[in-house]
Amino acid sequence: MQPDDEATMTIGEIAGRFGLATHVLRHWESVGLLTPARVVAGRRRFRSADLYRVATILHAKEAGLTLEQIRELMASAVPARRREILLRHRTDLLARIAALQDSLRFIEGGLECEHEDFSVCPHYQAMVQARIAPQATPHVPA
Repeated sequence: MQPDDEATMTIGEIAGRFGLATHVLRHWESVGLLTPARVVAGRRRFRSADLYRVATILHAKEAGLTLEQIRELMASAVPARRREILLRHRTDLLARIAALQDSLRFIEGGLECEHEDFSVCPHYQAMVQARIAPQATPHVPA
């Protein structure tokens, strides 16, 4: 592919470059994430700018954004709206990271435990104490 925006790739070429099935690119087009050029017989032709767009979509999906969130981010001309979407997702992502770190500590605790039954291990019991402790009951007005 040539470096200018007029150079084009077929849907099969761009799918192959990213290890995607062509139906994925067609779906992304149907939900408004991609707008490839059309040539004779309606065949899709992707430009170099489309490569960056596909890479951006893949990064966003790996970060856990939905296709709707990605579409909204890419379509919004309002920087404050894009920032709002990203901040909200950042909060969700930080919570997921914290939960995964807790899960990793649990797994590592089990792997490091020398007890035959790790559930009787004092270290294990300390890790799960928060789950055993009674939850605060919400105040219900009379």
